[in-house]
Amino acid sequence: MLVDIVPVGDLPAEVKRKASAGLRTVYDCEVTVHESQPIPSGAFDANRNQYRAEDFIELASRVGSGEKNIAVTAKDLFYRKRNYVFGLAYLDGNGSVVSTYRLQTSSDGGFSERDADEIFGDRVRKEIVHEIGHTLGLEHCDNNRCVMNFSPTVREVDVKEETLCGSCQRQVL
Repeated sequence: MLVDIVPVGDLPAEVKRKASAGLRTVYDCEVTVHESQPIPSGAFDANRNQYRAEDFIELASRVGSGEKNIAVTAKDLFYRKRNYVFGLAYLDGNGSVVSTYRLQTSSDGGFSERDADEIFGDRVRKEIVHEIGHTLGLEHCDNNRCVMNFSPTVREVDVKEETLCGSCQRQVL
């Protein structure tokens, strides 16, 4: 499987490296990094001061060259009535998106003594693996340690591991 990471807007090289590493480690797949794309026109919702996640998925699907394509952006995303999303993917689709905007909280709430850059890198890897998991047909998992567990806050992201539980792994690998 080839996964194409599609950077949207300004995205640090370190984020691209973390995303690639997470995908290669969990899915043992090929990963390419697409040339950076501009923010999709019309994606910004002035009333919310956020961007529509679906527009980024559509962009990744359209320009990505992989079997699975994931847009990665530093912009704050929302989906329908949710206040925000870390990412979004359609089950069994070929496009997805992750936003680093809300993953950049400086602390993990005392969960560990690690520095903010290390915590941020872990969150990026987990969310990338999570969204690609949805494109592979995985739904949210009840195991709170599994990367496919639903994580509405960074605290829940920090608690889960960067890997699939045995049940999720058997479904896709």
